[in-house]
Amino acid sequence: MPFPVSRDKIALVRSFNRFFTRHIGVLGENLLQTAFTLTELRVLYELAHHGDQQPAALCRQLGLDRGYLSRIVGKFETAGLVAKVASATDGRAKLLHLTEQGRRIYEPMDQRSCEEVAEMLARFDDADQLRLLDAMNTIQALLDKKGAMKFAQPFLLRTHGPGDMAWITRRHGEFYGREQGWDSSFETLVGQICLQFERDHDPSLERCWIAEMGGERAGSIALTRSGEEGVAKLRLLLVEEKARRSGLGSHLVDTCHAFARAAGYRKMRLWTTDQQQEARQLYRNKGYVCVAEESVHAFGKDMVNETWELDL
Repeated sequence: MPFPVSRDKIALVRSFNRFFTRHIGVLGENLLQTAFTLTELRVLYELAHHGDQQPAALCRQLGLDRGYLSRIVGKFETAGLVAKVASATDGRAKLLHLTEQGRRIYEPMDQRSCEEVAEMLARFDDADQLRLLDAMNTIQALLDKKGAMKFAQPFLLRTHGPGDMAWITRRHGEFYGREQGWDSSFETLVGQICLQFERDHDPSLERCWIAEMGGERAGSIALTRSGEEGVAKLRLLLVEEKARRSGLGSHLVDTCHAFARAAGYRKMRLWTTDQQQEARQLYRNKGYVCVAEESVHAFGKDMVNETWELDL
């Protein structure tokens, strides 16, 4: 049953909407200095960041009428930005795919958008940035009551600081020991990765993020150099039980990809095993492909090591 809402509250929300749309620049004649509309950019964003999409799913995600999306797709197909491809799991279904031409057109716009947001946030010190992001997450958590991106509670991302590497090491050891039955050699390996990152990482090319929910650590992810030019490694992905099904894992991976593109990487690479089913599904949803497998005995268990890659 709906609750009563006063006219004053309605006026305040409309005032905030006008204020915020002015500040983020969506009222300008040329959004991000392009001829694309906001809706068209959102379609390109979804295809660039979340991989091939079914038209019906894209309509639900963006709240679009099918006819409206069809007109946008037709325009993009004519321009060579989007193509329809067969689904790998259902030969009858067609997916919308961002072409190489589409990616070349979109990526500079994505970079400009990141730069505009960075310019806005740079006016505030770190404490006020976190206050602003926390307020945004609160609004999203209250309004977003449907779909996969419903958050159990707001989370914030920050770069790693004192004590974080020790926490990543310990929680990886505890989680995989409990969930997979792996022995302490895995925690030792994670500790070595964290130590090397802390000692040698280049902040312009490598980054580690910590997710917080309710003021407590809830997840982590890192991007490191692979040793091969243009190829980055996704490492140290962890999502605490309290943050599962909140969209945090997907958000961490998207954050990693956005940084990689901005840093100039052309490909992502990661290591996982056949035992990590949830993580493998997440990577598959993001467009990763398994390119190598090797049966091994590691961490006290028989398993299959897997190398997955994604072209950015």
